[in-house]
Amino acid sequence: MFVVIGLMLTGVLIGWVTRKHCLKFLQQIIPVFIWLLLFLLGVEVGDNDAILRGLHTIGIEALVLTLGGTLGSVLAASLLWNILTGWKKTTETVHESSVASGNILHALKGSLVIVAFFVIGVCCGLWGWLPGHWGSKISFYALCLLMFSVGISVGNDSQTLKSFRSLNPRLMFLPLMTILGTLAGTAVVSIFLSHRSLTDCLAVGSGFGYYSLSSIFITEYRGGELGTVALLANISREILTLLAAPLLVRWFGRLASISAGGATTMDTTLPVILQTAGQEFVVVSIFHGFVVDFSVPFLVTFFCSI
Repeated sequence: MFVVIGLMLTGVLIGWVTRKHCLKFLQQIIPVFIWLLLFLLGVEVGDNDAILRGLHTIGIEALVLTLGGTLGSVLAASLLWNILTGWKKTTETVHESSVASGNILHALKGSLVIVAFFVIGVCCGLWGWLPGHWGSKISFYALCLLMFSVGISVGNDSQTLKSFRSLNPRLMFLPLMTILGTLAGTAVVSIFLSHRSLTDCLAVGSGFGYYSLSSIFITEYRGGELGTVALLANISREILTLLAAPLLVRWFGRLASISAGGATTMDTTLPVILQTAGQEFVVVSIFHGFVVDFSVPFLVTFFCSI
């Protein structure tokens, strides 16, 4: 755990030092590492008969954790919104409440690519083309390179950090509410998953929709079965946000769709959030995604290690 986190922080430092130089090539390298690691996860799953036999159960677990974590974060965001607006009973105006299907499909493109690599890996493991233990030998080193690259990318992006200066100070608590709400909701539904420990459920919930990174970390520390649960649960959270954003804003306030999006609100779910919550929440959404995104490796590895 400390090696991976240390490499990420080292990458952030290097990115900050070299921030005057645009390192756009990292945006092309990072997805390659993610695809490789998700492929290796698929190989491990396909080569494990026990996981394949319980795949339907894994799907149900993922759905329960998705609903619990998302609902918890939405309720926490609603509480913050009501506090900021003085508990006024107002009807939210949903911007473009009918989100075009083309926008949703475009936002889901990255998820579909991830799923494709995972499925290809499952097929390779299932048909015996690659043994499951083959991937475990190189997955750790690939994970280290991924986190080092992510750190450099974060530290090198000075434009995002500058945009935070215009953020309303009162809304800086939203990422904290999302994290606490998600963990609380996940802890509650863990009661119904008796064969999963509380820390297992909290590790899955700590992905906050960042399905690729969280599933990779969990696979490394807790095995392929829980890694698959994390992958399905966090992909489901992203899809749920994309499809239900208008309803979330209408029922729970302007911050609800941002909180539901978790770590994806500065990229994948940002267009839908802007269409439903409003253009004035663009900085809030980016700041929220940045903070929650950055918390994922720390929280996931913490819950996996206790």
